[in-house]
Amino acid sequence: FGKTLNMSMLRYFFEKSEKDHAELFQGLKIMDAGEEYLAHMGKYPVISISLKSMKQYSYNLAFEMLKKAIGEEYSRHWETVEKSGKLSEEKQERYLRLRDLKGTEADYADSLKFLSECLYTCTGQKSIILIDEYDVPLENAYFSGFYDRMVALIRSLFESALKTNDNLEFAVVTGCLRISKESIFTGLNNLKVISITSQTYAEHFGFTPGEVEQMLRDYGLEENLDTVQKWYDGYRFGDAEVYNPWSV
Repeated sequence: FGKTLNMSMLRYFFEKSEKDHAELFQGLKIMDAGEEYLAHMGKYPVISISLKSMKQYSYNLAFEMLKKAIGEEYSRHWETVEKSGKLSEEKQERYLRLRDLKGTEADYADSLKFLSECLYTCTGQKSIILIDEYDVPLENAYFSGFYDRMVALIRSLFESALKTNDNLEFAVVTGCLRISKESIFTGLNNLKVISITSQTYAEHFGFTPGEVEQMLRDYGLEENLDTVQKWYDGYRFGDAEVYNPWSV
C-alpha cells in the first residue's frame, strides 16, 4: 500500500532536473543520513514506469496501455534529449516513434533499455529504472487466458533493461507477488528480494506507531489515537508494526 508513494519519493530524490527537489526532503531523516546518501541526490536520469494500467481483458489492449506508459516516459525526457543534440538521426527517429506511440512490438520489447541508452548518450550518466506494479499484467493475463504471450513480452522488456544493460545504475521493482528468479527474472543473478517478512526496510512500508502519534500531536488530534489504532493498525512487516499510510 505504500509502494507507489515510495517509488515517487525515490524518483524525486535521485532524479537530476532543473527544479531542485531537495526541499521535499527537508526535515526528513534522509537529510541527516550523511554524505554517503546525500551525494546521490539529484544526480541521475530516472526512468519511472507503472504497469498498473495493463490490467485489461485482452493482450492487444494491455499492450496499448504499455505503449502509452512508455510513451509518457519518453515524452518526459524528450527535452533533455532534444537539448543535447547528441542522438544520431536513426536513434532519434526510433525515440520519436516510441514517444508518439508509433513503434512496433519489437521497438517496445527493449524500450526501457533503449531509453537508458539514449539518456546516457545525452547526459553521460547511467539511469536508475523504477518499475512499479510489475506483476499486474502477469496476474491479469494468467486469469484472462493470454499469459504465455504476456510473459514473453514482459520478460523481454525486463531482461533487456535489467540484465544486459551497461547504462543501468540500479533498478527498483515492486509488486504484490514475490519476485522469483525462476519466472520472468530467469538469468538475473543480482536480485535483492525484499518481502513482507524481511527485516530490511520493514518499517518503511507504512507509518510506525511512534510516527502516527507524532502526526496526531502535530495536528492537535491526540485524543483520536485509540480510534486511529482501531481503524488503521494491524500490519506487520518483518518485526515492525505499521499503519496503512493512505488511511492515516
